[in-house]
Amino acid sequence: MALPYLYLKGISSGDFSEVRPVLLGKEVVGFSADAVLRLRKQGKTELDEWNQRNLSSKNYVYVWAGGIYFQARMEDDRQCMLVIIGATPEGKKELVGFIDGYRGSAQSWGELLVDLKTRGLVLPPKLAIGDGALGFWKALETSWPAVRQHRCWVHKTANILNKMPKSMQSKAKVDLHNIWMAESREEAEKAFALFLDKYEKKYSAATLCLEKDRDELLAFYDFPAEHWKHIRTTNPIESTFATVRHRTKRSKGCLSRETALIMVFKLIKGAEKTWRRLDGKNQLPKIISGVKFSDGLEVIAHDALAA
Repeated sequence: MALPYLYLKGISSGDFSEVRPVLLGKEVVGFSADAVLRLRKQGKTELDEWNQRNLSSKNYVYVWAGGIYFQARMEDDRQCMLVIIGATPEGKKELVGFIDGYRGSAQSWGELLVDLKTRGLVLPPKLAIGDGALGFWKALETSWPAVRQHRCWVHKTANILNKMPKSMQSKAKVDLHNIWMAESREEAEKAFALFLDKYEKKYSAATLCLEKDRDELLAFYDFPAEHWKHIRTTNPIESTFATVRHRTKRSKGCLSRETALIMVFKLIKGAEKTWRRLDGKNQLPKIISGVKFSDGLEVIAHDALAA
């Protein structure tokens, strides 16, 4: 079954005649395009079943949102795959949903969120993580207006540095790093103010890019310190995307919508098996129950201290 799986992972059926002797030897025969197409049909069945699964028992503490751009073109001018990954109360990361659409379109993201809610995902996450360019945020405010938002520091850093000359980028990157790696919100605010003071006069576009998302960039301080490494960026999305982008380079021509959906589904579900759990999983039930955190530490109520 190795060769059919390679098809789903980015090797077209037309390339099999070259791949087969390299993997299995010249004497091995019997793998046909029909076998590959049968596996493709099986993949579609699995995808259809997954897209119809009941989500009423699910409760995701955190969700990460992002878009996959392909090297291969997608038909119907679809821009990318919109993906949501969630963290369960046990600290496990799961693929929650995905759809083909447009990264900046609130309509596309709204279709995905409505589908998830229709299938039973009624409990909103406590925090959503993504980059600022997503139409996801507008859709989220419609579906789950109370959800806290967090902007990815990797994307924000890249956006800011793109608005500065290359000669300044290395120094500015260190100053940005000092903000999101600060041990407390107070220290982060000081580093934030320092960045604005240093660069505002000459590079106002860069400082405005930073300042407009201040609250969303520092939201992670209100969650357990053990989780900061997981929620400061969209790495759970980006690390998976790297595999998908690499594989789709091998797909020649234009990907059909169905082929693209099956390919992404198989790749992400395969990657899901290796996703690491969140550190500090004992803190997740506290977040669900409404326990407050400040600078990564649990806030002890005044009544408890007086007891």
